[in-house]
Amino acid sequence: PGAVLQQSPRMTCCRIPTATYRLQFNQRFRFSDARALVPYLESLGITDLYASPLFQARRGSGHGYDVTDPLRFNQELGGEEGFTELAGTLKQHGMGLLLDIVPNHMAASNENPWWCDVLRNGPDSPYAAYFDIDWQPSRPGLTGKILLPILGAPYHAVLENQELTLILAEDGFWVMYHQERLPLNSKSHARILGHCTDKMEPTPEHGNTIFARLVKLRDDFELLTKHARQRDFTEAFWDSREELWRLYNASPEVKLLLDKNLGVFNGIKGNAQSFDNLDQILAEQNYRLAFWKVANHEINYRRFFDVSGLVSIRIENEDVFKATHTQVAKTVQAGQVTGLRIDHIDGLRDPVGYLKRLQNRLCSNPRSGFYVVVEKILNADEELPPEWPVYGTTGYDFQNVVNGVFVDRRGADKLDEIYARLSRYETEFSDVVYIQKRRVMFQLFAGEVHTLARQLGELAESDRYGRDLTVADIEEALVEVTACLPIYRTYIRNFEVSPRDSAYIAGAIQEAVRRHPAGSQACEFLRRVLLLDFPQYLSVKQQKEWLRFVMRWQQFTGPIMAKGFEDTALYVYNRLISLNTVGGDPQTVGLSVPEFHRFNRARYDRWPHSMNATSTHDAKRSEDVQTRINVLSEISGLWESFLNRWRSWNAAKKSVVNGLTLPDGNTELLIYQTLIGAWPLHEEKIPDFKERIHDYLIKSSREAKIYTNWLNPDAEYEGAVTKFVDEILEPADDNQFLPDFLRLQGITAYYGAVSSLSQVLLKIASPGVPDFYQGTELWDFSLVDPDNRRPVDFQERTALLAELQGQESGNLLDLVKQLLPNWKDGRIKLYLTYKALHFRRKYTDLFSAGEYTPIKAAGPLNDHVCAFARRLGDTWSLAATPRLLARLQKADRALEAAGTAQPVTPTPPIGETVWGQSALVLPDQAPDYWRNVLTGEELNVTSSSATAATPAEGKVLPLADLFGNFPVALLEGMR
Repeated sequence: PGAVLQQSPRMTCCRIPTATYRLQFNQRFRFSDARALVPYLESLGITDLYASPLFQARRGSGHGYDVTDPLRFNQELGGEEGFTELAGTLKQHGMGLLLDIVPNHMAASNENPWWCDVLRNGPDSPYAAYFDIDWQPSRPGLTGKILLPILGAPYHAVLENQELTLILAEDGFWVMYHQERLPLNSKSHARILGHCTDKMEPTPEHGNTIFARLVKLRDDFELLTKHARQRDFTEAFWDSREELWRLYNASPEVKLLLDKNLGVFNGIKGNAQSFDNLDQILAEQNYRLAFWKVANHEINYRRFFDVSGLVSIRIENEDVFKATHTQVAKTVQAGQVTGLRIDHIDGLRDPVGYLKRLQNRLCSNPRSGFYVVVEKILNADEELPPEWPVYGTTGYDFQNVVNGVFVDRRGADKLDEIYARLSRYETEFSDVVYIQKRRVMFQLFAGEVHTLARQLGELAESDRYGRDLTVADIEEALVEVTACLPIYRTYIRNFEVSPRDSAYIAGAIQEAVRRHPAGSQACEFLRRVLLLDFPQYLSVKQQKEWLRFVMRWQQFTGPIMAKGFEDTALYVYNRLISLNTVGGDPQTVGLSVPEFHRFNRARYDRWPHSMNATSTHDAKRSEDVQTRINVLSEISGLWESFLNRWRSWNAAKKSVVNGLTLPDGNTELLIYQTLIGAWPLHEEKIPDFKERIHDYLIKSSREAKIYTNWLNPDAEYEGAVTKFVDEILEPADDNQFLPDFLRLQGITAYYGAVSSLSQVLLKIASPGVPDFYQGTELWDFSLVDPDNRRPVDFQERTALLAELQGQESGNLLDLVKQLLPNWKDGRIKLYLTYKALHFRRKYTDLFSAGEYTPIKAAGPLNDHVCAFARRLGDTWSLAATPRLLARLQKADRALEAAGTAQPVTPTPPIGETVWGQSALVLPDQAPDYWRNVLTGEELNVTSSSATAATPAEGKVLPLADLFGNFPVALLEGMR
């Protein structure tokens, strides 16, 4: 059970990372590049490299999640040899490797040998059971076939435009569609050769040899058609194809004949009848080619979300599990891989069953378990199921909580007011999510909805309480309940429904009935099915059918939440977009310090080795972009004033498209916030940024699905948005916006940077494993992927770290005093990361198992500090960070006082001028002497009664001393 795994690293058989660093591998960053980076990562304080998927993926893959062969390391990255060398280098430096694996899906590509075999041989393929395919769909003509929605136009148009052509290669006959290569079955091989031999007459010169060989090959392929299920079929089929290729290359006569006949099959443009032979060949395949737009309505294999190029696998099948985890287990047993990140755990039919099987496969000691974390998105108060044998999540939950600490609750009402005025959409985010989940079900998952409704209708037929429900009633109830489910999925796996799952389902049913009272009868029937509330007369077989439906529905709800919430609602609702994160709540009012401490205490008690992330490859925007935008909540009144000016000045730059003035107020709000968050620190990067913002706005507009979308892009709308941005960013005498924007952006950039430093320290010192996304040890203003997969300048980072390490050997305080005034060069973030990680590595047990004690601040500035202590025996540390500094230092008043022409330079948030007499109040048992790890200063605790000067009793540490020379503090207790 998960609880058993939550122990001190001294009690486990596996390696617990101290700090991880995520690297995105692709053609531009290979195993050799990572090897060269290992010394730098070790110097930074990283203990474990956290790698994106490394097994063979589609050619040119930028991410590795489109796996084609889980038995081989990606050749484009350096293959087996490159991986072995990387693993060896990591081991030499005492570092581990946390590997991201993909148990839910593979690439639906001819590069995938298993998938290719299924396309060729259909249900007879030995790999047919590997993939989640419905071989008996309701669509006529698809029985025993796979729908392949890869065509760019309707089938007949593609065929008669001669875009589908037959070819012969060394591995047999194929049909080509541009660069896509699709296999032909043995029956088609026999048909094509039969067409050739019918046209060929034996000649005296050759005797009957060539003719006889072709006839024999034709007969062999025909015979193989009847024995496709036999174990030696694949080998025999391969031998026959090799023989055909040899004959084709050895005999000019055969080559000429085959080429001529393939030309006949490939037809003549303008002559529709000439394509009949090819049409017949394609009709007898185990797949049906279709226009890509029909995928969402008729596809009969389970996809990763709505991506037809990724086919889900049946990992619950023991053979599939073994086949896909052979290489994983091998690397674990060799000590090359020391931890696993499980991608998209909610896509699996039985997540806990998979995780238990995985632990049994990888670790001989079930009481401790192998280090496994799961990509699990937890909503609101949802908790990771305690029975899961994992060490925690990949850190979305921590990311949302720590980000919320830097959102000012006092600005919430003003933000709501601004958004209600500028947006014509729903202002209740829960309503936005509900609407968008319904939308994606009809637009992107109509086929899956119809299939589930049909299955539910079959269950209703055998239940007298559901027999009179129409298919329309059932489908509407299914859509409503799914749209109202507040989490990604439930985890029912047998006839026992947990109180957790029961509560979520019952709540979704209640909300569905509230929104759609007319469907109450169908919702009641669905409630009984989902909660497995059987009538007594159901047979055991029928009860299993109910459970089978529930488990299939659970695999459906996750993609609906992902596409409706993550990939639509988060692009529609633009109140404060720094809160629009995976697993977040965009309508939140921020998080108080006590709430943050409660989260950390629960994490310490339950999941002390879960990952702490602040930026990830799945993030909508990086941590540094988020913290800048958060500042707007602290100056919400000033933000409104700027917005009013900008909207007035920029109104003339909008375009009218189909009677609409674009961009609308909601999109305009997104644009301004994005500019504030991602604007470069250095002028030379602005041209590249303008290109990036184009790509981002097109993607965000398509994801929002209001005016344009991926299925039907609206070039006019997208052009209007990018044109607007180009014009407002063009330096010109009459462009009042740009200088005014830069004044505000200068303030948000400065205070956002300090908040980012605070987040770095909280991440490192809190319970959990701190995780760093590639490049974020310096300022990083990346937006959603693929923007966050841009190459990272590691040479710059390596040189800067070496320089800092050389400087700290002198007077540490002198070095520290240089960093804040020069904050734009990023060294301050790199220095903090390096120093705090080395301190954590020095005291590994303290941070992995040490008690967590919130530390309160006394005085008028208590709301502006987040601090806590970690203790293990006599070893103590204390982390303290400022928050909401723009409000504290009245940045809005400073900007207003300067007028519209002058920029404002913020006051450094250090020393008594800022912090006055406020102080931290320490526990009685805390040390009296402390050393600041970041500055080298020694601090003495003072004991005093509360006075006007020092409003605290007992042991206190003045904030003016704590933040005297550096904006955050990490202390080591001294005895």
